[in-house]
Amino acid sequence: MLFLVAALLLLGTLMGTAAFVPPPVTAAGTAAIAVWLLAFAARERSARRRRQ
Repeated sequence: MLFLVAALLLLGTLMGTAAFVPPPVTAAGTAAIAVWLLAFAARERSARRRRQ
């Protein structure tokens, strides 16, 4: 999952909107997405454990 965030950051920096914003803003956005993905994964994992 973090690989996906890193790949999207790299792709965005090279080709997308992230190329037009300062690197600290891009890094903050990347960190926010990574935290959201980790929270989502933890919530899904705990929900899956409750069902079984």
